[in-house]
Amino acid sequence: MTVKTPPQLFIDGEFRIADKAEPVLEAATGELLGDGGSATEADIDAAVAAARAALPEWSSASPDHRAAVLRAFAAALRKRANATDELVTRENGMPMSLSRSANGLFPAALMGYYAKLVTSTPIEEVRPSATGHTIVRREPVGVVAAIVPWNYPQALAAFKIAPALAAGCTVVLKASPETALDAMVFAEAALECGLPAGVLNVVPGATEAGAHLVSHPGVDKVSFTGSTAVGRIIGETCGRLLRPVTLELGGKSAAIILDDADLSATIEGLRSVSFINNGQTCFLGSRILAPRSRYGEVVDALAALVHSMTVGDPLDTATDIGPVVSARQRDRVLGYIEAGKDSGAKLVVGGGVPRDQPRGWFVSPTVFADVDNSDRIAQEEIFGPVLAVIPYDSDEQAVALANDSEFGLAGTVWSTDTDRATEVAREIRTGTVGVNDYQLDINAPFGGVKASGIGRELGPEGLEEFFELKSIYRTGPVGG
Repeated sequence: MTVKTPPQLFIDGEFRIADKAEPVLEAATGELLGDGGSATEADIDAAVAAARAALPEWSSASPDHRAAVLRAFAAALRKRANATDELVTRENGMPMSLSRSANGLFPAALMGYYAKLVTSTPIEEVRPSATGHTIVRREPVGVVAAIVPWNYPQALAAFKIAPALAAGCTVVLKASPETALDAMVFAEAALECGLPAGVLNVVPGATEAGAHLVSHPGVDKVSFTGSTAVGRIIGETCGRLLRPVTLELGGKSAAIILDDADLSATIEGLRSVSFINNGQTCFLGSRILAPRSRYGEVVDALAALVHSMTVGDPLDTATDIGPVVSARQRDRVLGYIEAGKDSGAKLVVGGGVPRDQPRGWFVSPTVFADVDNSDRIAQEEIFGPVLAVIPYDSDEQAVALANDSEFGLAGTVWSTDTDRATEVAREIRTGTVGVNDYQLDINAPFGGVKASGIGRELGPEGLEEFFELKSIYRTGPVGG
């Protein structure tokens, strides 16, 4: 499969042939998949200008009208779901079994969710005051710069596009070069559903394009998902400009296995929690905290899990682990594996490139035991299929180890006693935590604390991120 269209951008309701192109390579083979557009600063200027011009009409449209357009947008995405699933899997190596939900079903579901939510969210509410009453009014924040990574390109773009459009904002979506091709699916759907020109602009691009967008004077808010290192730079820029920003950043989440856990069920749960999307997931449970009384049992069970997993063609629905997104990412992950070996940790399984995968950017799922929580492989986000197993002696120590991290995005607790696990979960300093599983809830806020970010996405809270509040103070009785 090769995408034969010229490198594209989508600005002001029209596809444009990009002046610059970046090759998009297939993760499983390393071969050319297609040429993706790469926005220049002039392209970013044009996209922001289009979003700015479209803002008055879109922001003044009724919530019911915007909801109807979002429902049509969802239908257009669903119609393209099968092709989108395959395209993203080819771009970034995501196993097809996951891609079908993350890239096909979820974005459309999120459009529908916010279409419904915005019609039940009051634009104004009246509050009594000492001298009369106050009208508290929600108004769209304006032009949104939405910057998304390559690991879940469709889902994470929808995290931003759906609530922003529902709130009445216009959007410039800056997609990653690695997934520039699938970003155009949003442009196709926008045209089909009748979204007015300029309300959504899609401009894949490199770091320079993103930096220009973040600092652009025509942007009112930045919503970014990506690494903590880049998030710090974006946060600094937005702080200087006094510009609202949402940052969903990295993680190094702990999976705490309590001493009463059903190990068979726990290990099966960790199949997805700790290896989902080939390890290319921000909320991954990559630190396994195991009770010393059952430590050897846990390590052996994790090794058996890895041996049972199928590594191979991500288009095959039987595949558990596909390739990572690029040669650069593979080399990064392999570098961490070497750091783990040098640290004195015990390599239990994996530790390199699978011998039967000579093409593409595969890394064998890897487990290290006897890891110290201060080791690099326990403290830094690897973004690959590498687990660090760390022993603990008490629930209190497990919580302390889980919290001994600059990150705080996710986590899990595994136990046959749900109440006990929930109490442990309450003590973990993190934005989200799962008990005996980890599944994002479309109706609940997602985001991190500490170096894992600022702000929340999903749920009603995700919609509120795209409103500004205005208080109109009035004397006299309500209605007077």
